[in-house]
Amino acid sequence: MGYTKAEILKALKGEKVKFLRLQITDILGVVKNVEVPESQFEKALDGEIMFDGSSIEGFTRIEESDMLLKPDYNTFVILPDGVEDPARGRVARLICDVTYPDGRPFEGDPRYVLKRQIERLQKLGFDNMYAGPEPEFFLFLRTPEGLPTVETHDKAGYFDLAPIDKGEEARRDMVNALVAMGFEIEASHHEVAPGQHEIDFKYADALTTADNIATFKWVVKRVALNHGLHATFLPKPIRGINGSGMHTHLSLFKDGQNAFFDPEAEYQLSQTALHFIAGLLEHAEGMVAITNPLVNSYKRLTPGYEAPTNIAWSASNRSAMIRIPARRGVGTRAELRMPDPSCNPYLALAVMAAAAIDGIERKLLPPPPIQRNIYQMSVREKRKHKIRELPGTLREALEALKKDPVIREALGEHVYTHFLQAKQMEWDDYRVTVHQWELDQYLATY
Repeated sequence: MGYTKAEILKALKGEKVKFLRLQITDILGVVKNVEVPESQFEKALDGEIMFDGSSIEGFTRIEESDMLLKPDYNTFVILPDGVEDPARGRVARLICDVTYPDGRPFEGDPRYVLKRQIERLQKLGFDNMYAGPEPEFFLFLRTPEGLPTVETHDKAGYFDLAPIDKGEEARRDMVNALVAMGFEIEASHHEVAPGQHEIDFKYADALTTADNIATFKWVVKRVALNHGLHATFLPKPIRGINGSGMHTHLSLFKDGQNAFFDPEAEYQLSQTALHFIAGLLEHAEGMVAITNPLVNSYKRLTPGYEAPTNIAWSASNRSAMIRIPARRGVGTRAELRMPDPSCNPYLALAVMAAAAIDGIERKLLPPPPIQRNIYQMSVREKRKHKIRELPGTLREALEALKKDPVIREALGEHVYTHFLQAKQMEWDDYRVTVHQWELDQYLATY
């Protein structure tokens, strides 16, 4: 951390790096990059590499397409073996902010969207919002032609050992590559469903975490490919088994101390923590289109598969949307359980921060925590406890997004408009497509 231009140039030369990747993320969360050779390293570090923004999803219009890539020196890393083949020339990576030619931040850059919310938190006196994600993914076999399937020879379950399974070998190589890139890996293990895995890395400030999620997804896919496997962060690739979530642990720090911890309060949660939780509950419907952005996302958010469908919080059980893990002191945090790993991490963390800020500014308080299994509660009991349900489809989520000015303002008009347009097209395309289920169900009968 804290690299200078001179230090980066020295490292590039010393490690005989031949190519430098300048990485950005589009509005839909897809990582993009332009690669420059040695002769352009200094120009790239000076933020003088220009690209056509009109070619990137949701970025800008043809008439204002010229954009500059301004590298964040703190994201510099030389890619290890297994991620890139050193025999073809060593490669380094820098994550970039996107600016107009005059240096102004581009309002459609997801990284800038998150930075705006971090600044708002800091104006309220907080050091930062910290986030610890738990991204899950599936490893599937590929066809002889290299195409992905939904087949795996892994029949393992939660925490199982499978020494002859390619998935375990691939997971170890993923961990080794991530560690070489500066990640502090806390755990890696097999998840509940066959072929499902999880690698947990240490929490960090919101911007660093978003950068890490984007990097993590790319590295996992690249290493899986080396093993002849396909890694997917699709939330629900197979019916009838658990889907992949990205539970996100959130906390605020102030003057170096965890602002959620109050040893004298009920549950040892401070007023700040309660306001934070209340803000997330208040805006759950509005932000779920961002945290769960695919048609497929809502096939994971169904009862019975450890994914929340109810807007509630709990100090213990996992059926609630927000859970408070048992640890206190510096580790006091709220676990938001509905996000999935297909989301744009910058936009997802931005709307979480915006919802929390609204709760803090308005001093909202959550209803009492629900300690029972919400899936087993009747409709009447849910109404009594004022438990709402999350949207059940992407269309419902988009309608909720339209009605939430706090989340819309957090995204900014540019990102909101382009995201909504892209997702409405996605929903319409899904809606008019004839699916195999319909043919199996109706063709012979009607």
